[in-house]
Amino acid sequence: MGRLTDISTIARWEVKKSFTMMSRDVLPFAIILFVLLVAVTGFAAQTGMHLQDGMYVVGVEDPKIAELIASDARFSVYQADAFTLVNDRNSYDLIIFNGQVYTSPTERAKAAQKTLERDYAKYVNTVYNRETDLFAAYPLWIDVQTVKSELSFLSTQSGQYVQAAPSRAAPVPEGAISTVPTPSPSLDFTKEELRQELVKTSAKNTQISRYTEVLSSESTMGSFKTPSQLSPPLPFDSIILVFVFIFPLYFTSQFFMMSIMNERIERKGEVLLSTPVASSSIILGKMIPYFIGMVAICTALTLYVRAPLIIILPLIPVIIFFLANALLIGMVSRSFKELSFISIFFSTVATSYLFFPSIFANVHVISLISPLTLIVLSVQNTPWTVTDYLYSTSLFWLTGAVLFYIGMKNFKEERLFSEKQLLPRIREFLSEIISRRHPFLSLFLLTGFSIPFVFMLQLMSLTLFFNLPMPYSLVLLLIFAAFIEECAKGVGIYTLYAQDPAFFTWKNLIAACAATAIGFLVAEKLLLFITLAQITESVFGSILFLSLGVLWMPLLLHFVGVLIVACSLKFWGRKGLAIGLVLATAVHCLYNLYFILGWLG
Repeated sequence: MGRLTDISTIARWEVKKSFTMMSRDVLPFAIILFVLLVAVTGFAAQTGMHLQDGMYVVGVEDPKIAELIASDARFSVYQADAFTLVNDRNSYDLIIFNGQVYTSPTERAKAAQKTLERDYAKYVNTVYNRETDLFAAYPLWIDVQTVKSELSFLSTQSGQYVQAAPSRAAPVPEGAISTVPTPSPSLDFTKEELRQELVKTSAKNTQISRYTEVLSSESTMGSFKTPSQLSPPLPFDSIILVFVFIFPLYFTSQFFMMSIMNERIERKGEVLLSTPVASSSIILGKMIPYFIGMVAICTALTLYVRAPLIIILPLIPVIIFFLANALLIGMVSRSFKELSFISIFFSTVATSYLFFPSIFANVHVISLISPLTLIVLSVQNTPWTVTDYLYSTSLFWLTGAVLFYIGMKNFKEERLFSEKQLLPRIREFLSEIISRRHPFLSLFLLTGFSIPFVFMLQLMSLTLFFNLPMPYSLVLLLIFAAFIEECAKGVGIYTLYAQDPAFFTWKNLIAACAATAIGFLVAEKLLLFITLAQITESVFGSILFLSLGVLWMPLLLHFVGVLIVACSLKFWGRKGLAIGLVLATAVHCLYNLYFILGWLG
C-alpha cells in the first residue's frame, strides 16, 4: 500500500503541475490564439477554400455552356463569338465552340481539360439522376464483394527464375466443380432511395471523400455501386488511420518528455530524489496521468469514428513504447534543443515502423509487424487472432519494458544532472545495468534484451526496402541487417571496455565474446520462434533470419563478429570500434551470401 500511495501522490502532483506549467503571461496569448484558431476554422468551414478560384481561363461561345462551367469556381469564363475566341486563343487555357473543346499547348491547359472532364461527368450523372426510369439510366448495378488477397511471395524463395512451359492443349479446370447460385435481378432498395444516394454521391468530391470516409459506415445502397462509382483500391487509405491515432499519442508523450526534462533543467527532481521513495514509484507516478490521458484520447477517437473498441488493445503497447522512449529521451538530453533533435529522430523511426507496414494490410503478412494493421483490419470488420496480436505487439511490449528498466536504474542524481555529451551519457546508462561482480552474465542479458530493438530496426528496414527492385532490395537489406546485429553485439563489449579497459585480458575477452554470442543467439531464436515465424517464409525473411536449423553456425558467426570488434578495441582503443564494426559486418554479409546464393560453395 505504501508504494501505491507514493505513486498516486506523485501522479496528483504531476497533474497539478501540468495545468500550472504555462505562465500567467503566456496563458492569455494562448487563449487568444485558440479562439482565433476556432474562428478561422469555422469561417473556412462556412465559406470553403478559395485558393484555386479563377485558376483556369475558358472562352465559350454558347451562353448555356458558359453558365454550366461558371458553376465551378476554378474556371474564369469569358463569352465571345468563335472568330474572337480563335484570334485570342493564346489568352485562354480552353476554347469551346461548335461543341468542340480546344486546348492550349501548356501544362495548365491539360489540367484544365481534366477538370472540365470531371465536371462534365458530374453533369451527365445529374441528368441521369433526374430520369423517371432510373434503371434505364443505370442499367448495370455491381455488387462489390471484398475478397482477402491470397498473394504469395514464396515463389522467389530459391532466388531463381522459373518459366512455365507453354501448353499446346486447351487448359482444363482442376478441382471440384461447385454450382454458383444465380444472383437476384432485383435490389433490396427502393428506386427513390437509390436516387437519393446517387444525388448525394455525385455532389461529393471523390478525390477527397475517399479519404474522409475511410471510417464512415456503408452507404444507403450497401455494397451496390454503379460503374462510375467504382474506383481502384487505394492502399494509402490506411494512412489516415495512422495519423488519426498516432499523432495525438506522440503529441501527448511529448508532455511527459518535457516534464522529465524540466525536472533536470530546473533541478526540481532533487526534491523527489531526496525523499524515501523508490525511483520506480517516481517514474510510474509521473507517467500514469499521461498514460490515462492517451488511453482516453484513443477511446474518444474510437467512439467518434464508431469503430470497434477492440482497436484500443493494439494501441496499448504503442502507448507504453512512446512513454518509455519519452522517459529516456528526457533523461539523456542536455537541453531542449538536443531533446528536439532526438525526439524528431525517434518520431521518424517509430512512424516509419508503424506507418509503412499498415499500407500493405490485406496484401502481405509483412503488414502484421505493425499494430496499426490490426486497427485497419478491425475497421474493415476483418477478424484477427491472439497470435496476430502477439505477432504485432510483442516487440513493443518488450522494448517498452527494457527501456523502462534502463530508465529506472538510472533515475538518480548523478545521471539526471550530468552535463556529458549524448554518446557518453548513453554509455553510462548502459554501464549502470552491467554488474561488476557478474560481467559475463550482464553481457549475456544485455545482448539478449537488445534483440527486440534489433528486430524492430531490421523489420523497419524490411518495410523500407520492400518495394525496391529485387536485387537491390536484397543487397541493401543484407548489409543493413548485418550492421544492426553487429552494433547490438558490440555495444555491451564497448561499454565494458570504456568502463574498465584493464578488464580485457585475452581470457576475459574470449569469455565476454562467448557470453555475448550465446545471449544473442538464445534471445534471437527464442523471440523468432515465438512471434516472427511467418516472416521467415518469404525470401525477404530469409535475409534477416538465416540457418535456423543449424544453430552452431550462427553461434560461431556471432562469436567471430563480436571477437573482431573486441580485438579492434583492444588493439586500437575506442577508435577501433568503427573498424571492428565494418569488418564484422563484411564477415556477416559473406556468411549470409553463403546460405542464400551459395557463392562460397
